Amino acid sequence: MNKRQIAAAMALALVMLLVFGWSAVMAAMGHAGLIAGLAPVLGLTVTQVVRGARSRTAPASGHRVAAVPDKEDGAS
Repeated sequence: MNKRQIAAAMALALVMLLVFGWSAVMAAMGHAGLIAGLAPVLGLTVTQVVRGARSRTAPASGHRVAAVPDKEDGAS
């Protein structure tokens, strides 16, 4: 792993630690309803961070799709 990947992994670990720590504190304080309401937002945030941390040079799926002409192109 290069330094950039290590830094990204550390940032991801820190974000996840903060999110889960905050959730644990809120649950301990009795705010389970607040956690349930914000869980999708927190999940999306973690997903966005993970996608951002991925290598941008990773190959695509490899599936090529042929262009399909519109129906209007051959009409008339």
